[in-house]
Amino acid sequence: MSVVGVIVEYNPFHNGHALHLAEAKRLAAAEGVIAVMSGDFLQRGEPALVSKWARAEMALHAGADLVLELPVAYAAQPAEWFAYGAAALLDATGIVSHLCFGSEAGTLAELQPLARQLAGESGALKAAIAEELATGASYPAAYAAAAARCGAAPAGGDPGAAAAAAKALLEQPNNSLGLHYLIALQRLGSRITPLTVRREGAGYHDAKPGDADIASATAIRGLIAGEGGLKAAAPYIPPFTAEILAREFRAGRGPVTWESFAAPLFHQLLTSSPAKLAEHHEVTEGLEHRIKKMLPGLQQLTVNELLMKLKTKRYTYTKLQRMLLHILLQHQRSALSPQELAIGPGYIRVLGFSSKGRAMLRQMKTRCPLPIVTRAASLTHPRLDLDIRAAAAYANAMPIRNSSEVFREYRQPPITI
Repeated sequence: MSVVGVIVEYNPFHNGHALHLAEAKRLAAAEGVIAVMSGDFLQRGEPALVSKWARAEMALHAGADLVLELPVAYAAQPAEWFAYGAAALLDATGIVSHLCFGSEAGTLAELQPLARQLAGESGALKAAIAEELATGASYPAAYAAAAARCGAAPAGGDPGAAAAAAKALLEQPNNSLGLHYLIALQRLGSRITPLTVRREGAGYHDAKPGDADIASATAIRGLIAGEGGLKAAAPYIPPFTAEILAREFRAGRGPVTWESFAAPLFHQLLTSSPAKLAEHHEVTEGLEHRIKKMLPGLQQLTVNELLMKLKTKRYTYTKLQRMLLHILLQHQRSALSPQELAIGPGYIRVLGFSSKGRAMLRQMKTRCPLPIVTRAASLTHPRLDLDIRAAAAYANAMPIRNSSEVFREYRQPPITI
């Protein structure tokens, strides 16, 4: 059976995602689809609009057969480790034949050679990144420049021109993330065949929808938060997404935003010493002192105000969001070190499946080297413990708080449709 893997967040699932899913199936001639999906917190360090269970349901309605959770240890990370964790999960299933991702390039012709070179040059790459960071560049910009320097000089070619072309390529967010998927497959020694689909229509960061029926998730969330609400977002999302969102909102399970976590976050920031803050993952380069310095000058004590005060050319909004998230969730630096993350996820958590997905799960049980978890209470694992704690923190920030949601992880079976 040909099975295509996709790595997603679906915050929320929209028309552009539907196009990607259809094209992934077509390119891979796939008989089944496995989606590795971030849980309640996302790669850019922000909470999802609605829970992972609601978004898994969207994925199943859209045509995914099996939805697996990307552990929060990998989900809320820079691209390198986000990609590594997700690719490692797909590889561990033992049944995924292809990985299909979106990119601005729409081809592997330039990305794949870069990935082959960079996968084996981690030391040189890290040194080059450090040099770029020393100039005051943000991490994404530093990575793009360093990757171009380390991996884009073909024999007999003009190294300067090649590096400039590679840098321009990697400054586009989906190309950059795609490169990390390719590097992860190389480092894992995976037999999965990569495929890419050109990203059409709205850009990843576009804050406003265009004229067509495709808008970025960022733009859609903006419409939902505005006066028009779900009705304004309706042209850009499938009916099942609109129905699931409406149901979740009516039940008080959304929308969830960073401001939903303002009280517990500021409690941590105000009561922790700089030394205590510095123990958390991604609190680097003295940021603990910058946080403590900024707190007395805040007028409204909102998360957005704090982020805007902390933001500099060096520290991007995304980097700072992830840092605050790790403080909120009490993620210790030692638990998420490169050495720990390189070990891999350690288990496969199933969020949902179709009837075909059920058959795929049976096949996985004969090929997968990791425990397959359908109920959180069935496994004790430090990474799964982080997921359970993250889900409880997320549920505690919902518009209507109740114990059944806070402790849902222990009783919720996979979603089926």
